[in-house]
Amino acid sequence: YDETARLWDLKGNNIEEFKGHAAGVNSVAFSPDGQFVLTGSDDQTAKLWDLKGKEIQNFKGHAADVNSVVFSPDGQFILTGSDDHTAKLWNLKGNAVQNFRGHDGRVISVAFSPDGQFVLTGSGDQTAKLWNLMGNAIQDFMGYEDGVNSVAFSPDGQFILIGSDDNTAKLSDLKGLTSRQSV
Repeated sequence: YDETARLWDLKGNNIEEFKGHAAGVNSVAFSPDGQFVLTGSDDQTAKLWDLKGKEIQNFKGHAADVNSVVFSPDGQFILTGSDDHTAKLWNLKGNAVQNFRGHDGRVISVAFSPDGQFVLTGSGDQTAKLWNLMGNAIQDFMGYEDGVNSVAFSPDGQFILIGSDDNTAKLSDLKGLTSRQSV
């Protein structure tokens, strides 16, 4: 919450600081090639940085805190989830290219499928949603008694794992869902 992200080596030495947010940093991610860092903040923005701490791009467009950030597998896009009940797909120039609307609560966690063709969101509305890149919800995952705070794809993209504040983690098979819905 000191408005800073820090890069550390494995010996515990602070290598670099990423300063520029106006509120706490909620989420961080490395680009797939390891050359860039992405941060999401309570200041309603995400920021792209080089490894020397220089801000490359500022992603503005959410109306509330940014809770989760992730790079697409090819490193060409980023995905953000926000308290404004949306997730957004951005190009690296800072332009929102797709909005994912449909949750009735804050979007706490976001993930890309390993092939980059699908998005998974987890929300405080007690659901997770699988989306295609056109912003269409393919499947809702319900039955949680509290907010969904973590979502992930398996490395082969055949399964998703959803974690909830209701003390459960559920594994779901995507067989058949993604094969007929790709873009």
